Amino acid sequence: VQLQAFGGGSVQAGGSLRLSCEASGHSFSTSATGWFRQAPGNERVFVAGVSWSGATSYADLVNGRFTISRDNARNTVYLQMFSLKPEDTAVYYCAVRNGRLTSRTSDEYAYWGQGTQVTVSS
Repeated sequence: VQLQAFGGGSVQAGGSLRLSCEASGHSFSTSATGWFRQAPGNERVFVAGVSWSGATSYADLVNGRFTISRDNARNTVYLQMFSLKPEDTAVYYCAVRNGRLTSRTSDEYAYWGQGTQVTVSS
């Protein structure tokens, strides 16, 4: 399984970005997928997840501003980010779990993409 995350960039506060995660050797519809982020000096933390059935969950800090979705035909998972804040600045990773339900614990994800940098300036 190989995951590739892309779509990051630099935006001003209040702006939007859409991240994409593509997979080879894996179908996103068969297990849970999560987005995590890691800011310098901080732990990698859960941002959003989508289960095999399409159920979504979000960290409190992004709830209402970020939307995770999955396109089964394209085998791609997206993270649409609105109303970005400087504190959203981080490297964002997509990850696949060997299980159907979303977990907020990074250790429970088996496969990780390389990360994509998101920088939000004030």
